[in-house]
Amino acid sequence: MPAASVSGIQPTLEFIPPNYTPWVLRFARWVFPWLIKQQAIAQLVAHNAETLAALFQDFQAGKTRLIVAFRHPNTNDPLVMSHLLWEAVPRAAKAKGIALRDPVHTHFIYDRGIPLWAGDHVAWMFSKLGGTSMQRGKLDRPGMKSARELLLNGQFPMAAAPEGATNSHSEIIGPLEPGVAQMAFWTVEDLRAAGRSERVAIVPVGIQYSYLSPPWENIDRLMGDIETSLGLDPLTHPQDAAEQRYLRLYRIGDRLLNLVENFYKQFYNQALPEPVADDDPNVQMGDRLKKLLDVALQVSETYFGVSSNGSVEDRCRRLEQAGWERIYSDDGRSISPVERGLANWVAAEATSRMNHMRLVERFTAVTGSYVREKPTAERFAETLLILWRVTTWIQGGDAGNPPLLGKQRVDLRVGEPIWVSDRAADYKASRRKALNDLTQELRSTLKNLIVS
Repeated sequence: MPAASVSGIQPTLEFIPPNYTPWVLRFARWVFPWLIKQQAIAQLVAHNAETLAALFQDFQAGKTRLIVAFRHPNTNDPLVMSHLLWEAVPRAAKAKGIALRDPVHTHFIYDRGIPLWAGDHVAWMFSKLGGTSMQRGKLDRPGMKSARELLLNGQFPMAAAPEGATNSHSEIIGPLEPGVAQMAFWTVEDLRAAGRSERVAIVPVGIQYSYLSPPWENIDRLMGDIETSLGLDPLTHPQDAAEQRYLRLYRIGDRLLNLVENFYKQFYNQALPEPVADDDPNVQMGDRLKKLLDVALQVSETYFGVSSNGSVEDRCRRLEQAGWERIYSDDGRSISPVERGLANWVAAEATSRMNHMRLVERFTAVTGSYVREKPTAERFAETLLILWRVTTWIQGGDAGNPPLLGKQRVDLRVGEPIWVSDRAADYKASRRKALNDLTQELRSTLKNLIVS
């Protein structure tokens, strides 16, 4: 497993409050287009941006409170969302004669863990752009209070990714967390308590990446690099190019699963269940992966003494929080050198044990049939980049800087708003059902914004 990323206890994680600063936004509006080009994004196409422009007009007029709920398939999503807000929406507003005040911008919620790997400068910029931090896996009261206040009184609408994290697949939507729906209903209640008449809406935004031309040569080269890292010899049997490409991908997945399965059997004494009996090898591989991820989580859960109930995402969040409580535990009080030494020991061990959860996070988006169902360059590339990140991370390399395989087009599709105010009676009658219904409708709407 990769080496621990910290050698001792760290200062307690503090809430990072929003501190919107106009000149930082002006700077970001100048530099973000350059950053987008650096990611080989050559085309950005906004669909139905006039709907979002009209909603912003109503927000600016004090008629609505708004949550922009965007899909999160890629780490570049914040960059492409900036294009939608800062360029596409104002352009659509001008074309439709919709009067908007500058800037067209949003507050946003981001994971408190991002600055831990991206750096303090990112935390500074996110705060200055009006973002508010939120810790996953715990009841983050300061974060929730801040988000709730911004939704009620913020200068801009709120943006959030209801999937909670990237899933690396443009054509698959992950499970949605209920936080966006909950915050929308809270805003309805807060407005009513304040005697205000604004309506509350969630507007879904789909984000989908594709290549301007299929980068098969670069895909084949990346496959070769991964094969080398796994100790696989090149295929020598002449076959149809497309079929051979898929066979290589399958061999990579099978080899990686074998290595990690044996790792848990040999060093953690884990007995992995036999895969489901099925004639389709893709079904078997998917089942093997599911069982492997469950074992990896159990190894971490046993160490931290946390529950194994719930979805994979829920389990990962609990483990992350359990690890953070051991690592980010220096509250500034004076302790003896021996106490600090023991605390450092605990922090290093916690970091190491969290690697099992990090492995699951990197694998969890992989399916056994995604490429087989539709062997496009996009699906090959997305799956290979997940495998590249996993193998690079295991080797201790920089998995945060994946290779760019070709120039991409990004389609941003604005859906029709979901009016949460109209569901106030449903929420009053049954909060759980109303939350679930709203979350499922949002998921269905985001799914329908994916175009094959």
